[in-house]
This record gives sequence, C-alpha cells and structure tokens, in this order.
Amino acid sequence: MAAPVKVYGPPLSTAVSRVLACLLEKDVSFQLVPVNMAKGEHKKPEYLKIQPFGQVPAFEDESITLFESRAISKYICNKYPNQGNKGLFGMNPLEKASIDQWLEAEGQSFNPPSSVLVFQLAFAPRMKLKQDENQIKQNEAKLAKVLDVYEKRLGESRFLAGDEFTLADLSHLPNTQYLVNGTDRGEIFTSRENVGRWWGEISSRESWKKVVEMQNSLPPS
Repeated sequence: MAAPVKVYGPPLSTAVSRVLACLLEKDVSFQLVPVNMAKGEHKKPEYLKIQPFGQVPAFEDESITLFESRAISKYICNKYPNQGNKGLFGMNPLEKASIDQWLEAEGQSFNPPSSVLVFQLAFAPRMKLKQDENQIKQNEAKLAKVLDVYEKRLGESRFLAGDEFTLADLSHLPNTQYLVNGTDRGEIFTSRENVGRWWGEISSRESWKKVVEMQNSLPPS
C-alpha cells in the first residue's frame, strides 16, 4: 500500500484547507505535518527545499514535491481519478475546461479581494493589528462585483462549472468560510439568493465539515 501523501502547514491556512478538502473528497490518505510559522519553520533551509517561497502548503507524494494549493488539488484529482468524487475535476475535456475557467475566476477575481477581507476582518483582530478601513471598503466593493457575476451564473446552474460539485466550488470554501462565519460581513454572500443557496450547499459537504473540525480542534495560539 502506498504511503500517505504529506501536507505541510496549519489547517487554519486557507491554502492548506483547500488541499485538505480535496484529499477528503478524493478519499486519499494523508499525513498533516505541522509547520510552526511563528517560530519561522517555513523559512528553514530544509523546508525551502520543498516550498521555495517559504509559504504553506507544501506537498509530498513519495519523491514528488509540489506547492500552490490549486495545482496540488489538480494533481490529486488527476492521479486518483477513480477514487472518491470521480468528477471533482471533470470527466471530459469540456467539463475540465469549464472547471478551469471558474478556478481562474476564483484565483484572479475572487481571491484577491476576499483574501484582503479575510486578513483585515478575521486575522488582524486576532493579531491585534489595526484594521485598514479603506482597504476593507475598497475590497468589499470589488468582491460585491464578483459575487454579482456569480449570482447570475448560479441562477443558471446548481454549481459554478455545471450541475455537479467540482474543484471550482471547492476552491472558494476557505475564504468564504472565514467571511461568513468569522466576520460580520457574511451578508455579502447570504443576501444574494443564488450565492447563499450555493454556499449553504458546498459548506455542508462532509469533506469540508471535517476540515472545519480540524481547524476547530486546534489549541488556541
């Protein structure tokens, strides 16, 4: 039996949690390896060998190492096509292209403003940092425009890439989780009928509930 793949980093990281959700959807055994970023473990030479940018996650599958959570997720889907959720990255070229275009939308349009908001609204208070109200206002407006596009799309199909849950939806889970459940701005999602319905459905998946359990089981820092 093959050794479990290794994922380096804390489950509270949005990028790490994206990979964990994918592994759980695909029913792939894994080992989560802690990386104490407060102690600078992500900048040590041995870690930089597998993650040259000194970020999380890093990923090991026997002799293979990868970084960047979306690329890791695609690799998992392509390596284990017949395990778990078989259609997570599509079953034919057209499905894969549709998933890819919405993954690009997530990475290029959704992630930038939502990541700023996650930091400003969820993490800055924990880190006792002053929030930048101008950054919050600007990025709320940017995110609202993206979600208006999603609202229209999700009125036409159950999920972003079609009528089945895919990586395109999964990739939105980490940032949305923080904004809906960890800040007072959740209505930016829930006030939109189709986006709210979609969020309720994707966040109820067993894979994601397990990731949230992993996050909640961590001792307070």
